[in-house]
Amino acid sequence: MNHHSASPPSAWRPFAVLAELTYRCPLHCPYCSNPAPLPGPAGELTTEEWRSVLHAASELGVLQVHFSGGEPLLRPDLDILVWTAREAGLYTNLLTSALGLTPPRAERLRAAGLDHVQISIQADESETADAIAGTTAHSDKLRAARAVRELELALTLNVVLHRRNIGRVSQLIGLAEELGADRLELAHTQLHGWAFRNAAALLPSLAEVEAASEVVAAARERLGDRLQIAYVLADYYADRPKPCMHGWGSRSLTVNPTGDVLPCPTAGEIPGLTFDNIRTRPLAWIWSESEAFDRFRGTSWMPEPCRTCERREVDFGGCRCQAALFTGDAANTDPVCSLSPHHAALRQWVARVQEVRADDPDAQPRTSSRIALSLAPRLL
Repeated sequence: MNHHSASPPSAWRPFAVLAELTYRCPLHCPYCSNPAPLPGPAGELTTEEWRSVLHAASELGVLQVHFSGGEPLLRPDLDILVWTAREAGLYTNLLTSALGLTPPRAERLRAAGLDHVQISIQADESETADAIAGTTAHSDKLRAARAVRELELALTLNVVLHRRNIGRVSQLIGLAEELGADRLELAHTQLHGWAFRNAAALLPSLAEVEAASEVVAAARERLGDRLQIAYVLADYYADRPKPCMHGWGSRSLTVNPTGDVLPCPTAGEIPGLTFDNIRTRPLAWIWSESEAFDRFRGTSWMPEPCRTCERREVDFGGCRCQAALFTGDAANTDPVCSLSPHHAALRQWVARVQEVRADDPDAQPRTSSRIALSLAPRLL
């Protein structure tokens, strides 16, 4: 085996596993992280298979498991899986739309060992939130958040920022305060999967991003330690990329509903990469030996300008999915980087998306097979 890194394999230790229990979900968000096209529920891992994954993750050195989807509450065995994770010594986090998180269900999950709940919030008021979610959900989310706090579970609110809600960042912070959240994540949409297909409806302007940043900075100063605010800026107006999962195959892994193991949740979109499955390979082997995890580990796989860049072990060349999407080759420098030969073309694409009027058909979000692709980037 040829590891593409100057670092020894012992340096690659997974700290977290994202357990995507199902792709099923009651919401229809235009930035959905589920694959497009969306697979059906056939072939989902069984309870015993997931229990085996959790114990294997613990033996590998994983400290945290994030139960996600789709909507993990649609798995009737979620209580058993939370209990199994606690048995394996893992910190447990539920990433949920909160639809179905009734007080009795929340109580059962706490009794099973759940440590933390992260609830997705689409906006600060019902009309906009429900329109983004594609269903009536906002009032249920607020009730669930209050139930979580009454049970003294740690609570994070997660908001994906885009054109429809970026002007309400101040109100979203106020909602987190009102609900007694411990943490608020404000994360600009990453244009992968469904979000990329709906870019014209989602991508805010640079002015909107800058204004939101100022609001967050002021709130952080005002609130201090009372509310932790994580603010994840959009890549598309930056000159340097973010590190891809703190380095591809370095700190985390994802197990999808059918058992494929990926270095990041959206890596399945990269053409030419195949992923091993826990039904045919042990998790430890996949982490340390599989071709997909090895492909972009470390730095020796990098082309120029990354190969000789002083930031090569800071951002690790940026996002591999983004490189594949915008350049056709996941091994290229992330086009967000100003040193990338594809950076100017990415900026031109962003400008073209911004020119789409709000009433243009391409600016109306879709979560079905009727996807407008006229704004898709040509290979740069």
